[in-house]
Amino acid sequence: MKDKLYFIKTNPVSAKINLYNKLCSEENSLLTFLEDDKKASLEIIKKKTLDDVEGLTREEFICIFNWFEARYGSDPEELKAQLFIHGIDIFYEISKPLCIENFSKMLKDYEDYLGSRFSFIMNSESFNHFLIYGIFFTGMANSEEKYLFHFLKQDHKVLLALAEKGYEEKRYGLVLQPEMYQYFSDLYDCTKFYKGSVIMLT
Repeated sequence: MKDKLYFIKTNPVSAKINLYNKLCSEENSLLTFLEDDKKASLEIIKKKTLDDVEGLTREEFICIFNWFEARYGSDPEELKAQLFIHGIDIFYEISKPLCIENFSKMLKDYEDYLGSRFSFIMNSESFNHFLIYGIFFTGMANSEEKYLFHFLKQDHKVLLALAEKGYEEKRYGLVLQPEMYQYFSDLYDCTKFYKGSVIMLT
């Protein structure tokens, strides 16, 4: 998972069947990726997967991810396909370190403005609002054609005002990478009709 920010949707039904069965049939190979009380940790992961995979902690997701990566990591497309079959859908990723830094900084600033902190797993509404804020924020720094920026403005005046405030306060101290507007636009297009949770892992 080095140097990448992954955006993930889950399929709890696939995870309950396929991932749970894989955990049960290949548990010894997963044990090496677990910390401390490995057997107990494995049983907790199995139970959570059976109940609802979204109940896993960030660390537990990373253990599962590393487990799959050790086996399928030589072929990134096969890795994604195997995760998908087992209920973990990597639908987008950001691989440039400076862009990951930009994204993380913008999320932290957005949380500061809202006065709350998000988990590594966000509901679709909260994630969607942050993406719209990001489209507005990065759109102000981007002189190219911004169809989505203009399309969203009328229906999201509060988020636009928040982004304008943020941009005025931060623009001199933030080196915004030119790809950021496209990243936020892509993520918005990938999730605008999605009603589940979105997981962010680095």
